Amino acid sequence: MDDFEKKIENDVVVEVVNLTRATLKEAIEFKKILDDNLEKKFRKLVVDISQCEFLDSTFLGTLVYAKRSAIKIGGDLKIVEPPSVFKALREKTSTLQVFDTYKSLDEAIKSF
Repeated sequence: MDDFEKKIENDVVVEVVNLTRATLKEAIEFKKILDDNLEKKFRKLVVDISQCEFLDSTFLGTLVYAKRSAIKIGGDLKIVEPPSVFKALREKTSTLQVFDTYKSLDEAIKSF
C-alpha cells in the first residue's frame, strides 16, 4: 500500500494518509502532492489522517501551509481526524484551531 492515496469524489480531492507516523520524511513528499493538487486548481481538499497515531510538527506545518494555499485560491482544506492524535494536539497547541475537522470522510466531503 502506498503512503498516500488520492481519490476524487465529485469535485473534492481526498488524500488518504496511510501512515501510523507522519514525520519530516513523509511531509516533504506530501507537500509535493498537495502543491500538485493546488497547481491543478483543485480547491476542495480533504486530508484523511484517520490512520495516523503520530504527526510531527513538520507534517502539521505542511497541512497548515496547504490550507492557507487553498484559501488563497478560493478553496479550503478539511481534515478527517484520528480522535486520539487531534485531541492530544488540540490540548497542546492552538495551531489546530485553523482546521475544520471531521470524524468521517463522508462528513468532511459533505461539508463542502
